[in-house]
Amino acid sequence: MNPKGKGAAAAEALAPRFKLDRTKVVPALVGRAEDFWIVSGLAGAFWEMAAMTNNGANYYGLGGAMGAACMMGLGLALTRPEKKILVVTGDGELLMSLGSLATIGTINPPNLSILCVDNGHYGETGYQRSHTSLGVDIEKFAQGAGIKMTCTVASEADIPNGARMLREGNATAFVLASVHPADGLKVKASLDGAACRLRFRDAMLAASKPQ
Repeated sequence: MNPKGKGAAAAEALAPRFKLDRTKVVPALVGRAEDFWIVSGLAGAFWEMAAMTNNGANYYGLGGAMGAACMMGLGLALTRPEKKILVVTGDGELLMSLGSLATIGTINPPNLSILCVDNGHYGETGYQRSHTSLGVDIEKFAQGAGIKMTCTVASEADIPNGARMLREGNATAFVLASVHPADGLKVKASLDGAACRLRFRDAMLAASKPQ
């Protein structure tokens, strides 16, 4: 469950930068979800992208797997260079696989964008505070890994730049959205990984056929 009452107040006191409403910020940053082929991490990112794509075939969510979203996105970006690939993940999922940023930074596929929705908590396992609420800055990890196009969205004024970066860059883009630790968009979605993989694969193959 989400932190409530004293827990929520403590979270805000310890991590005052986590203020934005993810139900507004994530849709504003992504825009038209159908313009991307999307891979998400688990927890909030999984449900948000299911809602924003209406469980579309252009979306593959890792609802029960942790730490793989960025590398799956990299694989798609390399094998389908003509497609715009978007990875949407959370701070907890990405903290488990920070080495993936180093690999991505050295390869630098121009069709790959990464949106990390950072709420400073492990939302999947009870909203324990994550490292980012204790001062860890994942955008700086991305910069150190060699990803040259990065930004942090910590206020509404930052949103237009973050949205442009996800869409218009000529190199891998990394956008960190700092949001309040509360639920994002939700919709009923399938957790059958095999069925979702086949649906995603079939849709991508169909979209790649000459018209």
